[in-house]
Amino acid sequence: MSRVKGGVNSLKNRRNVLRKVKGYRFGRSKKEAAAYEALVHAGKYAFAHRRDKKNDFRRLWNVQIGVVLKEKGLSYSKFIGAMKKKNILIDRKIMANLAELKIDSFNRLISEVTK
Repeated sequence: MSRVKGGVNSLKNRRNVLRKVKGYRFGRSKKEAAAYEALVHAGKYAFAHRRDKKNDFRRLWNVQIGVVLKEKGLSYSKFIGAMKKKNILIDRKIMANLAELKIDSFNRLISEVTK
């Protein structure tokens, strides 16, 4: 069997891995094995945290809506329950945006729900 030298491919792989870990601390930015392992972990965290970000934003929107409702003397849960009974389908992102930027529109929504 003929001899196959893999120097070109090995160097290309090493260069690509090390390029991706530029800025990492300690041996993870210099050593190929540690760099590859750091990339694998970074990929796992990035995948998981893209999902977590959606939960984080939903919690933030709930708090923003709740703050405005507290000023009006309503609780968040009763407001959301009343919206579902009235079959008003506005998602929390839009409601939080209204509560923050267009308070008069949000007040109209509150009055519509509490009728």
